[in-house]
Amino acid sequence: MADCTHDCSSCGEKCASRDKKSLIKKPHAMSEIKKVIAVVSGKGGVGKSMTCSLLAAAAQNSGKVTAVMDADVTGPSIPRMFGVTERASGSDEGIIPVVSDGGVQIMSMNVLLENEAEPVVWRGSLISGTVLQFWTDVIWTGVDIMFIDMPPGTGDVPLTVFQSIPIDGVIVVTTPQDLVGMIVQKAINMAHMMNVPVLGVVENMSYIECPDCGSKIPVFGESAVDALALENGIPAVAKLPLDRALTVAADTGKIEDAKNPLTDFFNKISKKLKI
Repeated sequence: MADCTHDCSSCGEKCASRDKKSLIKKPHAMSEIKKVIAVVSGKGGVGKSMTCSLLAAAAQNSGKVTAVMDADVTGPSIPRMFGVTERASGSDEGIIPVVSDGGVQIMSMNVLLENEAEPVVWRGSLISGTVLQFWTDVIWTGVDIMFIDMPPGTGDVPLTVFQSIPIDGVIVVTTPQDLVGMIVQKAINMAHMMNVPVLGVVENMSYIECPDCGSKIPVFGESAVDALALENGIPAVAKLPLDRALTVAADTGKIEDAKNPLTDFFNKISKKLKI
């Protein structure tokens, strides 16, 4: 390109001069991470962090050593969902992630702040650099699978993660509304641009189950996730209901104790990745 700055870290273009392997950063020398899955969405408010937490809980409950990197630096929610209140520790060797009651290793901006309500008012480059440090400076111990809770959209942080961390696959989170589906297509297209496979799609708030008759009521319209998956060749699909029990579990830090509706979905993904 004629206007190329030769700074691939801020560019999503495909070109002959891009060497993807040269952009990949090594994790901390003492880390062991076998597989990495990014959980993404085209927009906020669709339940991406809830999905990420449920997937991590399902993985840990299946006997996998599991970690969550909370890359949503300005809107971190992973520690609260797992009931983690302590701060991350460190040594001369690196940063030690916090560990949930169930054994999930977690790194998030909220485990570094003295007050979890303190806002992070940073520009994009600083946020991206912090996320990269979660990969290079944190000592992740014997991790079979790491989930990265990405910020919504296709901006600086997703680009940094896709280019700098060896992502094995992406899970896309959506809701039934047509507008959300259109925006989510952008996230899917970004994954394709970065040559990262889309492993599955989760449609959150897909329906409400009637407590009397058990029928499924599509509050936000008919499900579109099957058509979206078929159109994009996505192999695994899950539909999450609006469930008060899950909301309470997330709000009270008991997501690991909740009845997990994504267990079967995770099992399909783990078989595909041979975790």
